[in-house]
Amino acid sequence: MTMLTPSNIVPLYNNFFMPSYIWPCFPSTSRKEQGSYIPGRLHKDVKYVVAMTGASGIPYGIRLLQSLKGEKMLVMSDMAKRILEMESDMSVSDVEAMADIVFDDHDMFASIASGSYKFDGMIICPCSESSLGKIAAGIADTLITRAATVCLKEGHPLIIVPRETPLSQTMIENELRVSKAGGVILPASPGFYSKPKTVDDMLDFVVGKILDRLGQENEKFKRWK
Repeated sequence: MTMLTPSNIVPLYNNFFMPSYIWPCFPSTSRKEQGSYIPGRLHKDVKYVVAMTGASGIPYGIRLLQSLKGEKMLVMSDMAKRILEMESDMSVSDVEAMADIVFDDHDMFASIASGSYKFDGMIICPCSESSLGKIAAGIADTLITRAATVCLKEGHPLIIVPRETPLSQTMIENELRVSKAGGVILPASPGFYSKPKTVDDMLDFVVGKILDRLGQENEKFKRWK
């Protein structure tokens, strides 16, 4: 029997721990009211959807796959696969090999397209503004946008990592709508107080922030003291 300790349990965002048997006693399970993390779950027992869409920043998604604990279910859009060729020396098969399960973005019958399928959250990294706009409008015409819609309606953590600049008013309003619906907008904006020396350092900063939101301990960047 595995003992639940602060080192192997997923914490709530406000730094207290809650056994899974207590969780149903709360009147609401929305992240807006209860926090963004999964209480009482071992990292090895959690499973996340990792999606990549057609925005520059594919290396962030690759680093996330390399760093994320738990079962990883990968979905790449067609455009993400094309951008991978431009931004990385890795092939699509190389990236898919980092995941435990791979879904086709056109497969609307995949398990993660259903609200009855149990998974612990989704990270879209990177997320194009087009995909973000669809999610904000409730359009679920691909597996990625459908799985994101499932996260919002079922109360699963949804972390969206846009990498676009500058932002139009429409883009900003879309991000606000998703945030109000319960999603987390986590821009690919690395900090520099840790004095990054390489591109990998900057990738690690953003990925470390994603892992923080998921309650996964990491030393991806030097923290402010």
